Amino acid sequence: MGPVVVIRGPEAGVRYCIEITVWISNWKRNGWKTSNGKQVKNQDLWQALDQSTQRHVVEWYWVKGHSGEAGNERADELANKAIEQMFT
Repeated sequence: MGPVVVIRGPEAGVRYCIEITVWISNWKRNGWKTSNGKQVKNQDLWQALDQSTQRHVVEWYWVKGHSGEAGNERADELANKAIEQMFT
């Protein structure tokens, strides 16, 4: 499983989401720490995603990046534009 949903830009790499339902459950149980005791990166984004999935029915799909899939290419284009705007 992997999401097509991105909360904000590329900070929350899509590949991470393949096992996100398992990971989020473990992170919450461990006080938002990883299995090796480190703080979860982008915790605020993962918490926002978790809250969204509590309110909506979500189907997770992993889509290989830069493979010509129209929706993924559009998301990449929008993310790159957002990054450019952040630094200009």
